[in-house]
Amino acid sequence: MRMTRIKVAAVAAGLAMVAAGCGDAGSSGGETRDVEADENAEFESGTRMAELNEQGSIKIGVKFDQPGIGFKGASEDEPVGFDVEIGKILAADLGIAPEDIEWVETISDNREPFLEEGEVDLVVASYSITEERRQVVGQAGPYYETGQQLLVRSDSDISTVEDIKGTEVCSVTGSTSLENIEAEGATARGFDTYSECVDQVLNGSLDAMTTDGAILLGYAAEDPDNLKVVVEPFSEERYGVGYSKDAPEMCDFINDSLETAAEDGSYDEAFEITLGESGVETPELPALDPCA
Repeated sequence: MRMTRIKVAAVAAGLAMVAAGCGDAGSSGGETRDVEADENAEFESGTRMAELNEQGSIKIGVKFDQPGIGFKGASEDEPVGFDVEIGKILAADLGIAPEDIEWVETISDNREPFLEEGEVDLVVASYSITEERRQVVGQAGPYYETGQQLLVRSDSDISTVEDIKGTEVCSVTGSTSLENIEAEGATARGFDTYSECVDQVLNGSLDAMTTDGAILLGYAAEDPDNLKVVVEPFSEERYGVGYSKDAPEMCDFINDSLETAAEDGSYDEAFEITLGESGVETPELPALDPCA
């Protein structure tokens, strides 16, 4: 299979994230890129890749409320962010153009059901790889690694993980973050979306929000006068691409696509116009887990 080469266009849609304290990052999730589908993509007959290629369209589940990762403003037609750009890379290597992608809002609690029920073909939604999830769905990658931190009000005295013992900390229902924070001695509260969780912290109902540091930086950048990110990362989160276990052949395709993106520079470009706008150094593609 000949892999796609990505062309980058200077199409600004606002900054994905800015360094905390440096302005408004919430109006959008980043720049976007002009991506060309591989018109010569060919796949073995009967594979899910061949079916999607022949179909000429794909449904990809992403978050709509994570600045820099997957964010869709009220006035925007499509989401933007690093996960969205990864989704475009995978679709292009299937021979599917960006305009033929249907972006489906996917929250943490419905990622497995959406894949099991065929609501989406792929999930690229800050989807941490776990052995429990791999019992239910396929997860290829990882394509990004981050760590869990805390988002608190600017006047909060919380500065270490030990400070959260006995406090109430929120995250999204179905996330690994809730399990991790309970293990640290806090009372976990789950919400459907991150934005609901942030609101609870801002109005003083809860002491802190927890999830991956990359996500928290985006929210702190939206409201630097009232929010800040604290503590060193206390978990390892490895983002993977979810797919149905009915199509195990997708694993090798996804990993091959990610490796090619790292080699041809499109992975770096995807990061730099999204999460990279926060000032974070562009990472190398992590070592990929072998496919079963």
